[in-house]
Amino acid sequence: MFDFSHFLTDSYAVALAAVTLAAMIYLCFYYGLYHFRVGRLAERKGKTDDDQLPPVSVVLTARNDAAWLKENLVYLLEQDYPDFEVVVVNYLSTDETEFVLKLLKDYYPHLKVVPFKEDVNLFQGKKYPLSIGIKSAKNDILMLADPDCTPKNLLWLRGMVRGYREQGVASGERRVEIVLGYCGVKRSKTLLGCLQQYDALAYGAQYLGAALLGHPYTGSGRNLSYRRSFFFSQGAFIRHYDVADGSDDLFVYQNATRRNTTICIDSDACLAVEPRKHFYQWHDERRHRVATRNRHRLGDRLRESLPGWASLLFYAAAVLLVLRGTLPWVVVAAAMALKWAWQIVSFSRLTKRFEGGHVHLAAPLYEIYFALANTILILLPLPNNRKFKK
Repeated sequence: MFDFSHFLTDSYAVALAAVTLAAMIYLCFYYGLYHFRVGRLAERKGKTDDDQLPPVSVVLTARNDAAWLKENLVYLLEQDYPDFEVVVVNYLSTDETEFVLKLLKDYYPHLKVVPFKEDVNLFQGKKYPLSIGIKSAKNDILMLADPDCTPKNLLWLRGMVRGYREQGVASGERRVEIVLGYCGVKRSKTLLGCLQQYDALAYGAQYLGAALLGHPYTGSGRNLSYRRSFFFSQGAFIRHYDVADGSDDLFVYQNATRRNTTICIDSDACLAVEPRKHFYQWHDERRHRVATRNRHRLGDRLRESLPGWASLLFYAAAVLLVLRGTLPWVVVAAAMALKWAWQIVSFSRLTKRFEGGHVHLAAPLYEIYFALANTILILLPLPNNRKFKK
């Protein structure tokens, strides 16, 4: 039997134990509500007749993306969908992008190219070229992706359009205006690749889980859909044109509600990208991802960063308890083992659903890394000074 007499008389140790327990309980609930729930969400079944599918416009912005367009654009142009177009805004490219698009245009008449050879962007970032692409689209339902995104198969458009066929829409109870999708990172055996896989899975689970709970706050521009009419009725990007980033994050944050937003993460509705080969490339993307968070309300920013802070508090308090010695280390180790076990089980649902391999086996270690790395990113936001971000 363990002797807790010294522990009960040590108020500092009791406080540390309380912090450890509170953080552990919060994190376990978080894993269940976000990781486990998103991972086991039932897929929509049944095939929709072609005559019931609405026309769709896929919109991309490209700048010096010839290599990615050669590899991925055909998968978008060959989608098994009755009526769709692909709009590519070629903004100031100096590589072979123009040649690649002209070549594909000869074979695919539903490819529409919007060229820009002069820098007429009075704003920062890709919002202006993206808004021009949306304005050039002829259909109301828009699908947004990036040139480096690869669909799992040729059913991506059918999969994402299912999001607009939510129960209650036909009866007028709600009208879906925004559909949040998932874009993962392809499997890799390198440590950097595994970190990127974990990051994509954890981040995706956070914003998709929040939408499931009725609090949509962001999305990924690599797989996002909304109605063209809704985009312009909400003022497009006018409210945040002064911020280089946020064509996905800020637009969803300012306009998404529990009544007009849904998610679609069926296996055929997901996209994936190749892992970045260099750390600085991936780090730059992550810095841009958090650069718009100062536009979120304080309470929302705290809620979004709470899992990372809870993880830091849990491990810091647990280590201090062991070092203090008033609480048997076996008790702390048992609590940590229980947390890790539930975390791995919950995250395994995500990796199974999104084909993430065995990333879940090291989820506790990745969590510690990102708790520290994301804290640094939040404290050191990216200056909004780039004219165009891919």
